[in-house]
Amino acid sequence: MNLRFRRRRFGQWVVISAVTGAFGGITKRTIAQTRPAPPSTAQGLAANSIKLRVNGKEYPLQIESRVTLLDALRDRIGLTGTKKGCDRGQCGACTVLVNGQRINSCLSLAVMYDDVEITTVEGLARGNDLHPIQAAFIKHDGFQCGYCTPGQLCSAVAAIAEAKAGTASAVTADVRKQEQVKLTDVEIRERMSGNLCRCGAYPGIVSAVQEASQASS
Repeated sequence: MNLRFRRRRFGQWVVISAVTGAFGGITKRTIAQTRPAPPSTAQGLAANSIKLRVNGKEYPLQIESRVTLLDALRDRIGLTGTKKGCDRGQCGACTVLVNGQRINSCLSLAVMYDDVEITTVEGLARGNDLHPIQAAFIKHDGFQCGYCTPGQLCSAVAAIAEAKAGTASAVTADVRKQEQVKLTDVEIRERMSGNLCRCGAYPGIVSAVQEASQASS
């Protein structure tokens, strides 16, 4: 009888402990769900007054410090040509030109470029006249799905300008020469290596950059 009584009490304690634990978990979840968000999250960050100069136009914005240039261009200004790919600066789909230099806009904060000249893919053409690199991409089938193409185009424009200015790359034979670098296929592949094409249209891209570089020289 004594052993049976102990077993019964032990079973009762197990049941009571399980019920109490489950009830406690429900209570904790309920409290967490009804608890208001911290003030910093609920109220948001303070907005900054900036002016973005994009493709020759000025856009006054009230923007939080954490907003990337990519999101400002797409969501605040409506220039959706610049694409969000990896959002980590690895694919190059978000490449834009800032004072003629290429950057990954997904890694750049919009407040850093107040009153700075920015060029996106929408600003390459002049009315109905395509930029030489755009015409070359069409001629040489430098794209398939086209998602990476805006970044490829902006990067190509900068790569051609860099070579023309004598800026060396990792494969430039003689970095001591301060003269125009000839854009060979190897040079083009190296200079465009930050822009990925998941469709694999690289041969067409190289040919397009080659032709555009000759047209602009």
